[in-house]
Amino acid sequence: MPITNALSVDVEDYFQTEAMAAAAPRNSWGSFPSHVEANTRSLFELFAKYDIRATFFFLGWVAERYPRLVSEARQLGHEIGCHSYWHRPVFHLSPTEFREDTSRAKQVIEDAAGVAVAGYRAPCFSINSSVGWAHGILEELGFQYDSSSNPVRHAFYGDHRGHRRPFPVSEGLHELPIATWRILGQNLPVGGGAYLRIMPYWLVKSGLSSINRTESRPGILYLHPWEIDEAQPRLEVSLISRARQYTRLSQMKEKLERLLRQFKFGTVYETVYLPLVNKNNRAPDCLATPAPLRRSSAC
Repeated sequence: MPITNALSVDVEDYFQTEAMAAAAPRNSWGSFPSHVEANTRSLFELFAKYDIRATFFFLGWVAERYPRLVSEARQLGHEIGCHSYWHRPVFHLSPTEFREDTSRAKQVIEDAAGVAVAGYRAPCFSINSSVGWAHGILEELGFQYDSSSNPVRHAFYGDHRGHRRPFPVSEGLHELPIATWRILGQNLPVGGGAYLRIMPYWLVKSGLSSINRTESRPGILYLHPWEIDEAQPRLEVSLISRARQYTRLSQMKEKLERLLRQFKFGTVYETVYLPLVNKNNRAPDCLATPAPLRRSSAC
């Protein structure tokens, strides 16, 4: 029986990425034309075509302005997660700043979704060994898993020596790394995002297949709504930032659809986290079906 992988979406607008930070400072976000609703709903339609439920890690800034988008994702059966409020890399924050940002984001996302949030993903996969204190704060705030580790070589984020497999950080929190393919002594980034856009499709397919067959486990893939938006405005940024943001946008949706046809996908909570903690338990009701928010519940 095919392994079900985890599909996740970091819900942010095109002007909120780190690559666009120089041209779109956070105090100017409200002045840019937003594409996040249309792009996210396009993903809703695509996933519905293949009967797939994914995890949508919402930026708090987005959830506060478009709460109906969060509610719609939940009503469609997708898992709702947290992607911070201001999209600031964790290694640029103090513990106090991180706690305030994350608490605010969790509050507005849960208010919009009507259910408690179990999962967190840091902007730019920015929880690493230099900010180990962040995991303790996530646990204090009630998160059950973090998916902020991408164990690859990268100029800005990542730790190529980090764990490739999910692991417990503490009794109450697990870390769930993005999919990488271990080949020739290196971790090849096959977990999606810009790597899916830029790399040949066969590499991503081969890497995910290897994780499923050789390691007998699911891989976690990710993307952003703006990555299927070839018509997004082009901002004046550096050459390398333009390359990271705009390269092969026109190919992303077709590549994604090929993956959806060739692999099975589900939410991060159900396909990766839940089997880790108890293979015999089903997901709590607050995540399995739309339900009123219960802050003191198991979630």
